Amino acid sequence: MKPFSYERARTPAEAAALAARAPAASRFIAGGTNLLDLMKLQIETPAHLIDVNGLALDRIEATADGGLRIGALVRNTDLAADERVRRDYGVLSRALLAGASGQLRNRATTAGNLLQRTRCSYFYDVNLPCNKRSPGSGCSAIEGFSRSLAVLGASESCIATHPGDMAVAMRVLDAEVHTVRPDGGTRTIPIADFHRLPGNTPQLETALEPAEFITAVTLPRPLGGTHIYRKVRDRASYAFALVSIAAVVRRDGTGRLAAGGLAAQPWRTDAADAALANGAKATAEALLTGAKPTHENAFKLVLTERTIGAVLAQAKG
Repeated sequence: MKPFSYERARTPAEAAALAARAPAASRFIAGGTNLLDLMKLQIETPAHLIDVNGLALDRIEATADGGLRIGALVRNTDLAADERVRRDYGVLSRALLAGASGQLRNRATTAGNLLQRTRCSYFYDVNLPCNKRSPGSGCSAIEGFSRSLAVLGASESCIATHPGDMAVAMRVLDAEVHTVRPDGGTRTIPIADFHRLPGNTPQLETALEPAEFITAVTLPRPLGGTHIYRKVRDRASYAFALVSIAAVVRRDGTGRLAAGGLAAQPWRTDAADAALANGAKATAEALLTGAKPTHENAFKLVLTERTIGAVLAQAKG
């Protein structure tokens, strides 16, 4: 790990302002469950860390329109265990509990979970080219081992996937991400627009501007229906999804779903939502339109349909 300087922010606006002094060299740190690993491997080499743990952003509060406001520093364990989340947003609680380990969930934060970086093995191997890690160097995964990587939304520059579970549930719930800029201005980003597809700039993974700081995530009013999160992975715990499905299904079979493990962002389409009542095959075909798998991960297409089928069967009791 390379040397770095360190300071604590007193307010969210100050955190953004501190980062703006050297946005390319600064990182916010809270739980550090992903950042510290990346620093140890020298994938991330920030010259300056801004500790945001002292900010009053660790509460879950009701909103005026009947939803919930989740502070950026709410720990994953606390969010999954919150009575309102378990009762009204069960898909989110289940997704959180499917991620990582209990120890990591005790440290990981809401904002940090959204910002975690891909677990593509080539991104983690500093001896091999990776456009996410070193823009313009190439993508080793395209001609390499791609079993766990993207079948949707990929490009000639990158076929990595977003590793998270929480974001998939938030995508199906139509969450919104709230931020503050260095000048003190704020904005709201729909979760659908938060994670970027790689295109020609895979190193730009979110819609955040330099030094912009996440303050909260809000959920709209609860969705009626059965909330399900189903994660298919190589082992029962502490593994990332090959395919995951977050769904809210009503009694008549209609509803909505989002998928993880398939792209650099949680994947959801209007066509798949509309097809849900027609069964797993129709839904999977609509969800996977435009898929371009490699020979090693083409199984994800079949696995997606089967996972949707299991979700629909569970919804029917």
